[in-house]
Amino acid sequence: MQETRQNRIARLLQKELSLIFQSQTRMMRGVMVSVTRCRISPDLSICTAYLSVFPSERGEEIINNVNANEKTIRYELGTRVRHQMRIIPELRFFIDDSLDYIEHIDELLKK
Repeated sequence: MQETRQNRIARLLQKELSLIFQSQTRMMRGVMVSVTRCRISPDLSICTAYLSVFPSERGEEIINNVNANEKTIRYELGTRVRHQMRIIPELRFFIDDSLDYIEHIDELLKK
């Protein structure tokens, strides 16, 4: 169970990462990336972010691109939260496929 401080920092990182991805994906037409959830380790050194990609067919391509540019994303995040945090956590990105799972369950229920 996460502590209050971890929850506050996770929400801050989620908000700032979503703004970063929003500004970066404006250049790419037809793709939308949103940060659905952020988890932070108890020592605040690792942030795990779950990304939802629309359309989901391009999810693997987008996550590979994000992982390749992880250092620049972390630098951008550092410039945005430098007054709130002393150390910027290491970022890990994963695809959140819960919407695809829900859609699959709905299709099965309709049959």
